[in-house]
Amino acid sequence: MKRIFTALAITSSLVLTQACASQVKSSQTSEISISNTNNIADANPHTGHNMGDSQTSETQKNSHDGHNMENDHNEHSGHSSLEPANAIVELKTSSKIIPKIPVLLAFNIKDKAGKPIANFDTFQEQLMHLIVVSDDLQSFQHIHPTYKGNGRFEVQTDFPYPSGYTLFSDYKVAGKAEQVSVLKAQVIGRSPTTPKIDLATNKTFGNTKVNLKLSQPTIKAGQEIHVIFNLQDTVSNQPPTDLKPYLGERGHLVILKQSSPLTQADYIHAHAMKNTPPDEIHFMTSFPKPGKYKMWGQFNRNGKIITADFWVDVQ
Repeated sequence: MKRIFTALAITSSLVLTQACASQVKSSQTSEISISNTNNIADANPHTGHNMGDSQTSETQKNSHDGHNMENDHNEHSGHSSLEPANAIVELKTSSKIIPKIPVLLAFNIKDKAGKPIANFDTFQEQLMHLIVVSDDLQSFQHIHPTYKGNGRFEVQTDFPYPSGYTLFSDYKVAGKAEQVSVLKAQVIGRSPTTPKIDLATNKTFGNTKVNLKLSQPTIKAGQEIHVIFNLQDTVSNQPPTDLKPYLGERGHLVILKQSSPLTQADYIHAHAMKNTPPDEIHFMTSFPKPGKYKMWGQFNRNGKIITADFWVDVQ
């Protein structure tokens, strides 16, 4: 069976906290640094990713021997022929983040000596993928900062309500293994009450009905699981005819374990399998530990990204 599996290679973690740093002048906004208090997580967190039809540099194509379905036996090795980048990320943002007010986020990527890293490889059609989630896992964003040169990425976004937020910055230093850096931001204020966890498997998102199906009735930690999103149009009750590739693939799946604080060990990013029924998006993944996990499947309906979120309970 053709399949895809995401393994996280982790040797240490990065925790970034709001620091009382002096403001740095910027042409767009005053900034305050969120400095790291620990070493960066090891590179190559996504061994086993299938790159699908993504536009990749020649360097990256060579780096993913075994990320293709035809080389399935290599996908589960957890090893990469590329060296880790061991990069360090510094996040700069406004000194005060106000809910629902757009704010500029700037990510400065440096080597261990503090020198900016200038060159990055494209993967999944972008130079950086940024996942932003609230502590209660109710707010989710998958956005793509713009590269400004000299190791600096920028994006403007807003935080919907007071909470702690975790930012998973996914990038690939040229010629090095893919790396995820974990950063933190705090939006001051009284956080809303967290709703109860809903384990429903049938939900509607805009014009799309989504039914979540799993290959096993009970999910066990460490066991490979086949995750299927069955899609129907809300009007016709038929499979949608306007599904398009999203970031070079049929869909993407982000999974986070309910944890406090969220760390890189809680983060899984899987890519859709190929050659599956037109109304279904398939993934293969594994949940490392028992607990509650939230999944966000993302699909492209004629240019509009559908984000389907579901909770699952792992034994």
